Amino acid sequence: MQEIGLNVALIVLYDQNRRILLQHRTADAERLPNYWAFFGGGIKNGETPIDGIKREAIEELQYELKNPIFFLKKNFRLPNAEGHLYIFIEPFYGDKSSLKLCEGQGWGWFSIEEINDCKMIEHDKEIARKIIECISDRYS
Repeated sequence: MQEIGLNVALIVLYDQNRRILLQHRTADAERLPNYWAFFGGGIKNGETPIDGIKREAIEELQYELKNPIFFLKKNFRLPNAEGHLYIFIEPFYGDKSSLKLCEGQGWGWFSIEEINDCKMIEHDKEIARKIIECISDRYS
């Protein structure tokens, strides 16, 4: 069976309280139903990772990213698919009511303690810990 190449871009918005925004995926989601996860998705043919994440932020949050910062690139492998995961971060200091949830069943701002208790894959929890550690260093 041939493997499919898949590249994914994710955005992690964070606030001045060192919390990150997560999406609660729907019960019928193709991957990770009812899990908490980052916002983002597949990078389309011809898109760069930064173009992909800007598009995804508009599609999923009706939010135009200001200055996403590249944080991490990871290789991943799934059954019948492999690719690269591009993670971007951006501070969010605006009015949170300006964001609009367009995908998923819910969302929320989470501290690291709250993330540890979320139904979330361990890989994503590890990334969340790294991000919160990084942004905490900025506020120290």
